[in-house]
Amino acid sequence: MKKFITYLIVACAIGTLSSCATILTKTTQTVKVISDPPNADVEVNGVAKGKTPVDVTLKKGFTGEQIVVKKSGYQTATIAPKTVFNPVAVLNMLGMLGWAVDAATGAMMKYEHKNYEVTLKKQ
Repeated sequence: MKKFITYLIVACAIGTLSSCATILTKTTQTVKVISDPPNADVEVNGVAKGKTPVDVTLKKGFTGEQIVVKKSGYQTATIAPKTVFNPVAVLNMLGMLGWAVDAATGAMMKYEHKNYEVTLKKQ
């Protein structure tokens, strides 16, 4: 019986460490998009998000979302933010369920930068 209780306590302890990145850092990340010249239109995956400078919320994952910056009289610029491993995911320790949840939700990754600046070229 003592072994059972010990295993139960260990299982509960491991369970509390599952999907740490999802719980602690969420599945989205806000980044700032800045352009020169300012007041350019910003789209994320084809959805309008505002004019620069603007904060946009991106879904995390193994592949980042695409940001398009455009302004009349200038060439359209595309930003493909790079995602990197989110160190918070290490808190999953030995819990395979936590690793699976963090991978499935994208929380295992994070965007490399908090600010993305683009200089638009005249047409």
